[in-house]
Amino acid sequence: MPKLSVIIITKNESQNIADCIKSANFASEVIVLDSGSSDNTVSLAKKLGAKVFNKPWKGYGQQKNMAIQLTKHEWIFSLDADERITPALKQEILKVINRSDFNVYDVPRRSLFVSRFIKYSGWQPDRTKRLFKKDSAKFSEHHVHEHLESKYEIGHLLQPLIHYSYRDFEMVLKKINVYSSLGAKDLKSKGKKGSLKKAILHALWAFIRTYIVRLGFLDGREGLMLAISVAEGTYYRYIKLIYLK
Repeated sequence: MPKLSVIIITKNESQNIADCIKSANFASEVIVLDSGSSDNTVSLAKKLGAKVFNKPWKGYGQQKNMAIQLTKHEWIFSLDADERITPALKQEILKVINRSDFNVYDVPRRSLFVSRFIKYSGWQPDRTKRLFKKDSAKFSEHHVHEHLESKYEIGHLLQPLIHYSYRDFEMVLKKINVYSSLGAKDLKSKGKKGSLKKAILHALWAFIRTYIVRLGFLDGREGLMLAISVAEGTYYRYIKLIYLK
């Protein structure tokens, strides 16, 4: 059977890393590429048998591409520290890499927002390319929302990846700040300019798209909270773009 490498990039992920690695322990190797954790992420990863490397932070896409180069095996699954491979997804992964109908596969993802796994709001179906042959794909080098790029036809896994994206509202606020800053940098690199008018209009559309167009109202209280958070992050992204030097 072909062998599988799982790659995980980390910084201060002690809350997540143990369960993440345990969910991937069926792989022939687990590569953890850390970027200067000050907690016990590294020691926990080593204790669970992962191969741990350290590289300065270069951005999500670049870190994942560096992690790919550290792997030894033909197949790679890219896993974030706040994600978990379920037993059912494990069996499906092992089945498809043995059959090799495609070089790249995407996987559906079920994501938590504070107290509910979101079904609507644009989060379902949330298909993300994660399983691939080593020389068949690489990650884009965006500051945030990097994605796997490949010239090959994409196969589709059926079993979902579990994503504990927002465990509490402190994490929501933290990610709004971090992602809006990184998103502003991506907009600037594309030659975009910010303004108060753009910030308000883009934020308003982000709310309407999430809550109404994408049926976020069917996600109850959390759907409204999510739509407001998406709008807020969009607003700050364009405001930060105004002042980005």
